[in-house]
Amino acid sequence: MDPHRTERVSEALREELEELIGYELADPRVGEVFVTEVLIGPDLRHAHVRLSMPPGDQKRDEALAALEHARGFLKRELSLRLELRRLPELHFEPDLSSSTAQRMEALLKRVRRGRPRE
Repeated sequence: MDPHRTERVSEALREELEELIGYELADPRVGEVFVTEVLIGPDLRHAHVRLSMPPGDQKRDEALAALEHARGFLKRELSLRLELRRLPELHFEPDLSSSTAQRMEALLKRVRRGRPRE
């Protein structure tokens, strides 16, 4: 598989998931969750979505449970937005290496788009 294709699909998935999680999920448990990166296998069957999570084990577990519950909605919306033959299975995991700088960059990008979070 072309490595550039996996990079393009990974970036497209990251952008759309960030949009969906940030603005279209009504669950308050995912209010502080940001998508940091999406890692896709070479066969495009599995996507590991790394997330910047709120501090605290209980909040992290609640946010992951909410995303697991919304997996079907997210896959359906992604299939409508992206023109892929097969949409990869989504696996959500906390990004343990995320730093404050990455989170600030995501917030600044969101403000530049003109849609700050409430």
